Amino acid sequence: MNDFVFCSPTRFVFGRGYIDQTGKELAKAGFGRVLIVFGQGSVVRLGLLARVEESLAAAGVSYVECGGVRPNPEVEWVRSAIETARAENVDGVLAVGGGSAIDAAKATAFGAPYDGDVWDFFVKKQPIGECLPIAVVLTIPAAGSEASSSCVISNDAESRKVGTNGDVFRPKLAIMDPEVTFTLPAYQTAAGVTDMIAHICERYFSGEGPVPVTDNLACAIVRALMEVAPRVMEDPEDYDARANIMWAGMLAHNDLCGCGRSAVPTARAGGWESHAIEHELSAHYPQVAHGAGLAVILPAWMRYVWRANPEPFLAFAADVFGIEPVDEDLAPRDEAVADAVEAAIDELQAFFVSMGMPKSLGEFGVSPDCIDSLLETLEKSKGAEFGGFRKLTMEDARAIYASAF
Repeated sequence: MNDFVFCSPTRFVFGRGYIDQTGKELAKAGFGRVLIVFGQGSVVRLGLLARVEESLAAAGVSYVECGGVRPNPEVEWVRSAIETARAENVDGVLAVGGGSAIDAAKATAFGAPYDGDVWDFFVKKQPIGECLPIAVVLTIPAAGSEASSSCVISNDAESRKVGTNGDVFRPKLAIMDPEVTFTLPAYQTAAGVTDMIAHICERYFSGEGPVPVTDNLACAIVRALMEVAPRVMEDPEDYDARANIMWAGMLAHNDLCGCGRSAVPTARAGGWESHAIEHELSAHYPQVAHGAGLAVILPAWMRYVWRANPEPFLAFAADVFGIEPVDEDLAPRDEAVADAVEAAIDELQAFFVSMGMPKSLGEFGVSPDCIDSLLETLEKSKGAEFGGFRKLTMEDARAIYASAF
């Protein structure tokens, strides 16, 4: 087990009806006037925003609305929200929604005290300093942003999608009410589950380890997700299944599943290769849901790199799917290992597809002609080489993209 630093300061308030306790919890946490950040309509149509605002008013917490965050949130929206936060003199930011709303809220919270352009933080021109306190009412379990040190923002003018990390913007409070997820469309639910599994895999296949305690936690969460997700597809109001998915999304991305696997104690475990490759896809094509893109890219990356170190893939195959190489008396070792690893990757992708996720990039309406433009911005974001499990060049990335069509 490698040295590590683990930070998880978020207070979680989890259970039925807790959305109506938002105001009480924010007041208890010291919020007095908040900027409410939300998406493009569902929290309004479903009455969730009204319930949150009613609870805020009852608790004496004043608020200013700032809606319209799109999937793959864009930096121009964030810049506008920062101006609103400053003008309204808020003392905190409240996200009501999923990963997009939360990431937009995070960028607003650390952009508001900064004199320069918030994009500076994403292109590493400036380290993040001050940050307004952040609270979350989670309505879409997926990104795990309700407790993570991650924030990802797109820049349409540059066709880029870039993340930054920092414990300073981990949310102070997360309200998690599984009942509010009953109305989530099946596709959105499936994309969220895919993203959770990808968050775990990025850490598990870090090139470091094994770490038995951490690895067993990681594989157990993947197994649990694969067990409960089909139940939600059958019955969207299965509370226990929804609750387990919501909690798994947080556990998948608060760094618990990477403890002891990082090469640098203060850094997140893993090279995040699949996320980097997918981010370019959804940066160039914002209509592509991040989780849906990962459903295609993650298996393609796995198939491309596993031979660099088969052992963690064999462990994952055994622990998640019960797949092990056949006896050496029946087949040569190399052939048996390849069959086991490829079978496990096939099983993972088949699970994604069974939930309605795409199997190829062509299903998004894009063609291999787009690869050159994806590589151009990928190199700007990650450099000529990137990765943890195995260093990837731009030609490696090209091969992964091409194999995904």
